[in-house]
Amino acid sequence: MTFADLGLSPELLKAVDDAGYTEPTAIQAEAIPTILMMKDLIGIAQTGTGKTASFVLPMIDVMASGRRRALMPRSLILEPTRELAAQVAENFEKYGKNHDLKMALLIGGVQMGDQLKTLNEGVDVLIATPGRLMDLFERGKILLNGCELLVIDEADRMLDMGFIPDIEFICDKLPENRQTMLFSATMPAPIEKLAKKFMSNPKRIETTRAATTNKDITAFKINVEQRKKRDTLEWLLNNDHVETAIVFSNKKTTVRELNKSLQRNGFKSGEIHGDIDQSTRQKELERFKSGDINILVASDVAARGLDIKGVSHVFNYDTPWHPDDYVHRIGRTGRAGAKGRAFTFVTKADAEAIDNVEKLTKNKIDVFGKDDVRVELKDGSSKSQRDEKPAEEKKPRGRRRKPDDTQDAPKEAAREATQDEAPQKPKRERSARKDRSDEKPEREAKPEGDPKPKGRGRRRDHDDEPFAPGEWNGPKPGFLDFGFKE
Repeated sequence: MTFADLGLSPELLKAVDDAGYTEPTAIQAEAIPTILMMKDLIGIAQTGTGKTASFVLPMIDVMASGRRRALMPRSLILEPTRELAAQVAENFEKYGKNHDLKMALLIGGVQMGDQLKTLNEGVDVLIATPGRLMDLFERGKILLNGCELLVIDEADRMLDMGFIPDIEFICDKLPENRQTMLFSATMPAPIEKLAKKFMSNPKRIETTRAATTNKDITAFKINVEQRKKRDTLEWLLNNDHVETAIVFSNKKTTVRELNKSLQRNGFKSGEIHGDIDQSTRQKELERFKSGDINILVASDVAARGLDIKGVSHVFNYDTPWHPDDYVHRIGRTGRAGAKGRAFTFVTKADAEAIDNVEKLTKNKIDVFGKDDVRVELKDGSSKSQRDEKPAEEKKPRGRRRKPDDTQDAPKEAAREATQDEAPQKPKRERSARKDRSDEKPEREAKPEGDPKPKGRGRRRDHDDEPFAPGEWNGPKPGFLDFGFKE
């Protein structure tokens, strides 16, 4: 099947062809004809399966005829986040270049003046977040009684963010005689109730079972101590053939601290979270897309708002609190048929959270094991300096780490705390300790030939025992023992 078989106009087919697409995805093949027939639709599909184009393409043809009026958009698309709204706007610009359609983007974090000017001139398609739309409506700056078509995108995310009351209010202000489409990756009960209330005999399209994960994504979980997370992440970034990666954390403070730590250790990383203004967020995303940085540390504000090609890895630095977020986080990789890998760090405190994820997806996540490591190994005779560097570089990093260094505090804070404690020791005690230094060798003397106890000294000072054929024989830091299946 091709896009030409779906009933799209020649102008739209040319734009699709110029974008490099030839065959529709499953959700596109089923949704586009239904929308062109002006029927209500419920679409359930995994993130990364072309869900956005499944409603953008037919909307362009539906909106091609008609007249614009000031302050009265002809169609409305509701998105949960600014990033996702901007992504949909990019799709309209790309596919609608051969049509005379006017679009407006109505989101928070930017000045309202230009948005109001565009609305006053009349728009065919309004893409908005609920908060900014409600703000303008209450000020009397926008009228919704001329809206012929409504799209509620990422409905389950709307539910998580508390937007359902706003959506119900907006739907009440729209004309009853309209076409409504609802898209979601999962279908919880409140969304089902919303669909029944505001939709008329909708066609339900479910290309995959709700809350399943993409078959092109290889997912692992790593059982790790909280204080070992950074070391584990950095080792994987160095050794798992990472091209571009998104690292998700539950807290904005952790996002900031982790990004600074990665930058200090030589990684090209950036950050986005809710405390960053929209223009800065956009700049960070552009740097990530252009390749200026290849690691993006993010909070869940980005989980459903990014459509970036070629993301090879997703790291859940924190196990998500809500199991639905897991599906959307790892959906940032493995898009458009590409392969991706996803890692979730699991501490003892995350046991219940990861169980909820596995119950939702009905899929047991594999524990990352020795057979899954992708370190490139070379013969000893041809081993390059690049292969030997990681082991040498870890020496100073290991010596700097303090026992009281916690994951929730920056390294500098832990270092200052250690330095502050040192002067508190009494001078008399230090003098006595110095006087007794001559006795120390005699007290710690060991019988000649007594082997060194296990755990003392540095393991790399002596040769390891030979490995049996087929066993792991590559460089493996000690912290990676956590979470390995035997």
